[in-house]
Amino acid sequence: MIMPYIAPEVVQEVKRMDLLTYLKNYEPFELVHFSGNTYTTKTHDSLKISNGKWMWWSKGIGGRSALDYLIKVRDYTFMEAVETLAGLEGVQSFVPLPAEKQTEKKLLLPEPYSHQTRVVSYLRGRGIDGEIVDFCLRTGRVYESKRYHNAVFVGRDRGGKPRYAALRGMGTDFIGDASGSDKNYSFSIPAEDKSREVHLFESAIDLLSYATVLKMDGQDWRAEHLLSLAGVYQPAKKSSRVRFRRHCPVF
Repeated sequence: MIMPYIAPEVVQEVKRMDLLTYLKNYEPFELVHFSGNTYTTKTHDSLKISNGKWMWWSKGIGGRSALDYLIKVRDYTFMEAVETLAGLEGVQSFVPLPAEKQTEKKLLLPEPYSHQTRVVSYLRGRGIDGEIVDFCLRTGRVYESKRYHNAVFVGRDRGGKPRYAALRGMGTDFIGDASGSDKNYSFSIPAEDKSREVHLFESAIDLLSYATVLKMDGQDWRAEHLLSLAGVYQPAKKSSRVRFRRHCPVF
C-alpha cells in the first residue's frame, strides 16, 4: 500500500492562504460582511474573520489560514484540506488580497426611537436600578434604536464623542456592534470624582448589574471607574498607580 505524500513546499504554500482570501476567491457566496473590516460566514454567523485571523466563537475554535478552517470547521482531514487547496486553480502562485487601508473609523450610530419605554422595561427586567437606568438615558449612554428596537450601549472618548456602540436585541438573541465601532472606547461609567480603581466587566449589562449591587448595599456606585470590555480581553498588568478588578457576570 502506497501512503499518500504531499511535498513540504506544497504544504507551506497552501498554509500561506488566509481564510478571507480563500472565501473571496473561491466561496464568495459564503462570505458575509459584518462590520468594518470584519466578516462572517453564511453557514456560521458566530465565526468572525478580521485582521488575518478567524474565530468561531460558539465553539471556541480559531486559526489563521484557510487550511485551519477546512480542518477545524469543515472536518477535512489534513491530507484532504491540503489537496483541496493545492488543487484550486492558481493556488500555488496566488497573491494574497491587499490589507484594507487603515483609516479612522467613522461610527454609524443607529437612529434613536422617539420613545424609550421598551429599553427601560428591558433594563429594569434585567434587574438594573431605576436611578442607574435614568442616568444612562440622560447622559446618552443607553438608548433604543428606531429600526430594530435594539438596546444601544454607547462608549465615548475623553472628549465625550461617541466612538463605540454595542447593540443588544431585546427579546432576541441578537448581539453586535454598530458599524465603525472602536473597541478602545467601549461602554463605561467613569467615577464622579478622581479614582485609582477600575472595575472591568465582560459586557455593559454586567457593568450595570454591578453598579446596581453597589447601590443596593448602600455604596456609592459612582465612586470608581466601571468599564466593559466589549469582548476584548488582555491579562491585567501590574501597576503601582491604578488597580484593576475584573468581574464575572453578577446576575
